[in-house]
Amino acid sequence: MLCPFCSHPETKVIDSRESSDGKVIRRRRECLKCQKRFSTYEQLELLNFTVLKKDGRKEDYNREKLETGIKKALEKRPVDDKKIDEIVDEVEFRLQQKGNCEVSSKEIGNLVLEKLKGLDDVAYLRFASVYKSFGSADSFKKEAEKLSHNS
Repeated sequence: MLCPFCSHPETKVIDSRESSDGKVIRRRRECLKCQKRFSTYEQLELLNFTVLKKDGRKEDYNREKLETGIKKALEKRPVDDKKIDEIVDEVEFRLQQKGNCEVSSKEIGNLVLEKLKGLDDVAYLRFASVYKSFGSADSFKKEAEKLSHNS
């Protein structure tokens, strides 16, 4: 691990702590050259997998792309970034549990909708409108009615 202050390649771990859910480890480190301290975070890295798109294309899974879609849905809503990270972590965890090398964008979208449904109705409808490609106000209205009946 390179020191962020002096770029020395050798550091030592002073302290390690697991997050409450056990998915992330925080390590307190000290540079062996300049003695400055800093923290690093380790999290489980998913096996690389491919996303099968609706149009038949395949692309590598991209965490940032998933985060961006969720952030757009939650824009100006009373939800903090920590909750967005939790949603992405939960979706990735569920995908990892399946153990498949390929996953459909539909499956990812359904998992996100499941998480947003219990969190924020407006964000759910925003995400659903893009994910389900609503072609009209009527299809949007039907989805909103389904959401209000399930609440």
